[in-house]
Amino acid sequence: MKILVTGANGFLGQHLVKLLLSNGFSVLATGRGPARLVQASATPIPYQSLDFTSREETLAVFRDFQPDMVIHTAAMSKPDECALFPEQAYTVNVKGTLNLLEAGATSKAHFIFLSTDFIFDGEKGMYLETDPPAPVNYYGETKWEAEKKVQAYPADWTIIRTVLVYGPNYSGRKNIIDIVKEKLQQGEPYSVVDDQLRTPTFVEDLAGAILKEIEKKANGIFHVAGEDMLSPYAMACRVAAALALDASLLKRVNASIFKEPARRPLKTGLNISKATTQLGYQPLSFDEGLRRTLDQK
Repeated sequence: MKILVTGANGFLGQHLVKLLLSNGFSVLATGRGPARLVQASATPIPYQSLDFTSREETLAVFRDFQPDMVIHTAAMSKPDECALFPEQAYTVNVKGTLNLLEAGATSKAHFIFLSTDFIFDGEKGMYLETDPPAPVNYYGETKWEAEKKVQAYPADWTIIRTVLVYGPNYSGRKNIIDIVKEKLQQGEPYSVVDDQLRTPTFVEDLAGAILKEIEKKANGIFHVAGEDMLSPYAMACRVAAALALDASLLKRVNASIFKEPARRPLKTGLNISKATTQLGYQPLSFDEGLRRTLDQK
């Protein structure tokens, strides 16, 4: 099977490409600019620069590779940036997804789309796949709009929604563990919200769930996340404890004191019972995921 991965230079993309190659798939890793993938062996990872906001460039890459499957992990995913630059956010998250869907349809490739808990309003938490989306910020709006485009795709499609992904960081954007570790090691105070609840997701669990979806050829929407409901502050405290760093530097705050361009949903978390039943997905506890993350740094 030939699989094209977008966002291969990113946090999830790095882990996913490594996992797919180790399981014998033919992979074309794509991203903006030159490759930044960490080599797992002496064999170079097939990589091609791709600006998927360009329809012509996207169609050309698909004509050459003819993928059987597309895994679209790339996105403009910082809520504040999406609020400040809405045109760019729409171009990347919606128009770019449409370009990939059009190109994928030429070979009837199975299309896997990575989405987010931020399509929900955060009023109740532990959302099911069937709960109605109601995003409270523009990032969530663009991801929900893209989801609707995916659901109209004329071949097999899968949407995987996830939450606050963490884990060993090969070269992508820093996640909460990286940031907390860096701040505390430097002796800097760090303010962390304690009134937002999430079910943080270990990146290797997420990549493994995508592999299970490929193996089972599962279509539809799946929620893939951790089982522990934690605030970012609680996560930060566990990082401090695991590294024997000074937790008193962590300042517990409410989201209301932050003057951020984008509102965050207060209580998300995803119910993963469908993924557990249909995919055999079983996530690590946050403490175990944290231990494995720190062991690899």
